[in-house]
Amino acid sequence: MTTRRDFQRATSALTLAGSGLALGADAPLTARLPMHAPRAKRMIFVFMQGGPSHVDTFDYKPELIARDGQSIDFTGVRFGTFGKPSQRKLLKPLWKFRQYGETGRWVSDLFPEQARVVDQLCFLHGMHTEGVAHGPSTLFLHTGATNLVRPSLGSWISYGIGTENQDMPAFVTLLPSATKGGPRNYASAFLPAVHQGTPIGTAGMPTRDAEVRHLRGADAQQFELQRLLDRAQRSASIDDDRLDAELASFDLAERMQRAAPGVLDLSRETRATQAKYGIGVQPTDDFGRQCLLARRLCEAGVRFVQVNYADESPNPRWDQHSNMPAHEQHARATDKPVAGLIEDLAARGLLEDTLVWWGAEFGRTPFAQGKDGRDHNPRGFTSWLAGGGVQPGLAYGSTDEIGHYAVDGRVHMHDLHATILHLLGLGH
Repeated sequence: MTTRRDFQRATSALTLAGSGLALGADAPLTARLPMHAPRAKRMIFVFMQGGPSHVDTFDYKPELIARDGQSIDFTGVRFGTFGKPSQRKLLKPLWKFRQYGETGRWVSDLFPEQARVVDQLCFLHGMHTEGVAHGPSTLFLHTGATNLVRPSLGSWISYGIGTENQDMPAFVTLLPSATKGGPRNYASAFLPAVHQGTPIGTAGMPTRDAEVRHLRGADAQQFELQRLLDRAQRSASIDDDRLDAELASFDLAERMQRAAPGVLDLSRETRATQAKYGIGVQPTDDFGRQCLLARRLCEAGVRFVQVNYADESPNPRWDQHSNMPAHEQHARATDKPVAGLIEDLAARGLLEDTLVWWGAEFGRTPFAQGKDGRDHNPRGFTSWLAGGGVQPGLAYGSTDEIGHYAVDGRVHMHDLHATILHLLGLGH
């Protein structure tokens, strides 16, 4: 006999659809044939929320150094400055650049660890995008639109090629932010709800505490009761995509109870592997855990994993409008984990068919904002790719002599999305 208490336990403990866990009726996430021969089978997106300064990290500009302090005419792109020319003083990079690797690529002292793997990276120095504030630009980066409800990149990949493991979601996002687009950054929009991302944790919480909500503690009797209730409702509904996703989420959740805890358990990794990511020491422990989780999720068959260096503050982590030296603390927290991820994927033979994207919603201006800050710059910035069929050691495109505008080999964010989908075997 099913009691009222049984019903309440089931409906409260198993609200997994709200976490984005869904497999869908008739297993729509089953691995599918790509549209053409793919170069990559899976993807990791390392999102640097807030916009690291390209002219202080990977885009070496001797002219900017030589002209430090000079005033230039600048036409504003946002708020009260839009379309208005004004004089701004150039600000040279605050960190020294050096050449690394056989390719001799320039990397600043902010990223000595990524400098060690520079020959594995493919730099896109001519990036440009839409939107000039964090919210619209972040939404554009994830969905290709600033104001329309569009599926996220991870959802398109899930829709196009499914998952390699029926016991895990196709799309996982680690510690995503609830702001700057929030859940829309991993939503499926008009695609079936099954293709939305599964968030693990939320921005600002320790990675060691991040877990899939309600994954533990529900028993088979609770699952079966919820299935019966949902299927009874479904039989009286007509083509309810959300209910289909919820029904399937319980099936996936039951399987995930067996599969996911092992995947998320970093204690199964050797001390040497954990040390490679900077786990166990500060300031790299937290982000190192995210990066190692990304590798483990990829190994478990998840198609698209997003690693978020994000928080919930009004100004995102890399958003230094008045204090560029703060870039130092964010670089120290992320540099070793990112380099460790590249090295670990390569050592395990995963890098050749795993595409890694490091990037942000935009870059920063070559001139000063205040004494030692930089404003948003969607007109020119740098992202990099690694693995998954891209040419290692390549530096493609460029900004102008001071790093303001993308001028050669221009890559719009839409172009990058199309390239990523192409590498995964999909025609955008």
